[in-house]
Amino acid sequence: MTKFRPCIDLHSGKVKQIVGGTLRDEGPGPKENFVAEQGSAWFAEKFRADRLEGGHVIKLGPGNEKAAKEALQAWPGGLQIGGGIDLSNARQWLDYGAKQVIVTSWLFDNGIHFSGSRVNQLSSEIGAGKLVIDLSCRRSADGWVVATNRWQTLTDLVLTPEALDRLAPHCAEFLIHAADVEGLCGGIDRGLVEMLGAWGGRPVTYAGGAASMDDVRLVEALSGGRVDVTVGSALDLFGGKGVRYDELVAWNRRS
Repeated sequence: MTKFRPCIDLHSGKVKQIVGGTLRDEGPGPKENFVAEQGSAWFAEKFRADRLEGGHVIKLGPGNEKAAKEALQAWPGGLQIGGGIDLSNARQWLDYGAKQVIVTSWLFDNGIHFSGSRVNQLSSEIGAGKLVIDLSCRRSADGWVVATNRWQTLTDLVLTPEALDRLAPHCAEFLIHAADVEGLCGGIDRGLVEMLGAWGGRPVTYAGGAASMDDVRLVEALSGGRVDVTVGSALDLFGGKGVRYDELVAWNRRS
């Protein structure tokens, strides 16, 4: 059964919803759909009170350490943490209170070439049960290509069932943003959700484009209930108009 997974996206120390494809190291800042008045701990406490398990905190660039720690302290053992995680700091973030760490860019040499040895190192260091592998991707002529560095850099890893099979023994689950539709509220990437649901070898959370409860139901239908979903910019909690937060809380409480 598909579950809603909450998210706390941090940019410059604030909880935001942004258009994923506009993240850049240089030039104008990203397009912001929402900037919260409340701090990260407020959202963590709310998700905890409503028993929304499996949520994630993502640090989008520098300046987010304090806000990330505050969220984890508000719900010790209740949230995953991602953004800048590597072998040197993964255990530290678990000590700060993260349930699991989410890793993307560090698994690629120079942010481009996938490194199986790095996966082995990290999984051995903290245990596969504490590792979530983020394979967020962008569409290309080759299919869904994993993107690192806040979705700016295309890697040499194409997201396929075979790639998921190779990585599954080393992690607890996967987080996959469809970066091309992230933050646009224009609908999900149907093909990607179908592929992930057909695989079904580990828990998977999909994020990107969900604009309504119909999209949430579509994720469940296309994946056979094997893929969970994150709703960001469309959610009223983040200033959106497409999905009510209380609808998603009720959705997760279905028997």
